[in-house]
Parts: sequence; C-alpha cells; structure tokens
Amino acid sequence: MSTLLLNLDFDQPPPKKAFEGNAKHQKFVKKRRLLERRGFLNKKNQPPSKGPKLHSEPPKKGETPKADGTWKVPSFPKKKKTTALSSGSDQSLDKKAAVPWLTPASSQKAGSVVAKIDLLGEFQSALPKIKRHPPRPKKKGSQKKGPQKNAPQNSTQAHSENKFSGASWKMVAIDCEMVGTGPKGHVSSLARCSIVSYHGDVLYDQYIRPPCHIVDYRTRWSGIRKQHMVNATPFKIAQSQILKILTGKIVVGHAIHNDFKALQYFHPKSLTRDTSHIPLLNRKANCPENATMSLKRLTKELLSRDIQVGQSGHSSVEDAQATMELYKLVEVEWEQHLAQNPPED
Repeated sequence: MSTLLLNLDFDQPPPKKAFEGNAKHQKFVKKRRLLERRGFLNKKNQPPSKGPKLHSEPPKKGETPKADGTWKVPSFPKKKKTTALSSGSDQSLDKKAAVPWLTPASSQKAGSVVAKIDLLGEFQSALPKIKRHPPRPKKKGSQKKGPQKNAPQNSTQAHSENKFSGASWKMVAIDCEMVGTGPKGHVSSLARCSIVSYHGDVLYDQYIRPPCHIVDYRTRWSGIRKQHMVNATPFKIAQSQILKILTGKIVVGHAIHNDFKALQYFHPKSLTRDTSHIPLLNRKANCPENATMSLKRLTKELLSRDIQVGQSGHSSVEDAQATMELYKLVEVEWEQHLAQNPPED
C-alpha cells in the first residue's frame, strides 16, 4: 500500500489589496468585469489599464491565460441572445464614466459571443441626415440671350463701344439764353437754361435771375422779358442744379463754350461735343469744313426744319433738341475720329 503525503499550509492567505478609487468607481469596475466575462464587451477596444488587475478570478473551464494577464474566452456556437440587462442596477451606471466604445451595437448580429463594435459606423449613424434636393431643371427661355454676333449695330451701340462715349442716358444737350448786364449791357449773363436727353426729352428748363442788374433783356434773340424774372431761380441755386445733371456726362451744344462761360463752369473736353466744330456736319451740309456754321443754317440744311424764326426770340428747348439731332447724324463717325485723336483737356 502506497503512502500518500499531503503538504498542507494553514497559514492565513495574503491580504487582498483594497480597491482603488471611490465606491462608484469600484462598482463600475465590477460591472465591467462581469460584462467582459459574459462576452458583451470586447477587450480589444478598451484602453489598456495601467494598474494591476484586482480580484482576478480563477480561470473557468476552457479559458486560457494571455500574456497581459487576461483570459481568452472561447467562441461558442451561434445562439440567440434571450437575456438583456434590464435590471435597475445595470442601467444605473455612472453617465460620466460611460464611454461610447463601452456600449455594444444593438444592430449587430451575434456571430460570436464577443461582439465587434464598429465605432465609425455608430458615429455616422448618429449624425443627422441631410436631405439633398435634386437640382431644378432650368426653364427654357429663362436664360438671357446674349447679343447676336451677326446682329446689325445701330448708332447707339457703336457709340457705346468707344471709350469716349457711354450709354444714351449719359449724354445730354444744353442751350442757354443770355441777357445783358454790366456797363451798357455788354456782359452776357445767364437768364434761361434748357437741358434735353439723348432722345430729346426735357430734363431741365428754368428761367434764372442773374446776380447783377439786367440792363438789356435782348428779347429779340433771347426771348426773355421782365415778367420772366419775377419768379426766376437765383443763379447760385440754378447753377448747382445744372451741374448735378452735367457732371460725368457727355454734353452736346452749339458754340457750347458760351454756355459754359455763362454758367461759370468748365467741362472736360473729352466729354464735350460742339456741333459748331464738327467738320463732318459741315461736309454733309455742303459747307466749308473749317467754317463756323450757325445752328439755324445747319438745322435747315440737314434736318429740313426752320428754327429761331419770329419776333418772340429763340427757344432754348428747341435749340437743344436740334443740336442733339445734328450730333446723332455723325455720331458714329465722329466718335471713331475722337477715339483715334483724343482731345486734350
């Protein structure tokens, strides 16, 4: 009969190390260890713990130890999960300690006991979905048609192509009527000013009271009478109103330097068109190119219209409209000439 020897050690076991941290953290660690053993959590997605493993339990049947001190859980055949952690104690985990990678994905199939968590998929599924509307089809005819290459260009379009001219609304014609002031009425002072648009519409037409005493009304030529000065606009006010209209525009006039002198104003030469010094107009009227022709004669020859007739005097509105019509007869050719020979201010 063989002898059986038993070596028993009745000394007290070494004291277990106390839990680190507070009671809430100890409770959380216990629950996490329980979920790890049951296979609800994947240890691969957990950050490595720096401290020693506390209260490590002995391995169960089929478990093998790893190098880091943890135990590998063997895979079992597929089995539907019927149990859920619904107890109040499990749901009362600290919200501050809860981390997204500790929450198993509910939509994953149980291919194994250890569920693999797709962090990127969970993050993208949690984002709000933005509905993208399909682009609206463009309606036919909604697009603005560009200028046709073969379309004929009128005088206004050709005029806007060179650098000295602009759109029709940037061009005006002016004519002024004067009265005599100063010694023996030899000084010409502004008494009426009319401004018309490119199309002949009246933009400004006012009687203006000169700052000096009127000696000669020159009614035969100016059409100004004493009663026109009763409610006339003072010169300073009229001057500011007129200059607001002329500034930045191309100004057409006949012997226009006299009008600017009466206005006490200087307009840039590059924006001034004087029909009394356009050789093309004289050529069309069969007159010497360098001669200074009167507005009345040019209008008669080229427009077949009589102006400045009768004893009532001139009409500054009529003269301004005639001046604009004369300019438009040679607008394209004259602007091309100015583009090649720009005037110096």
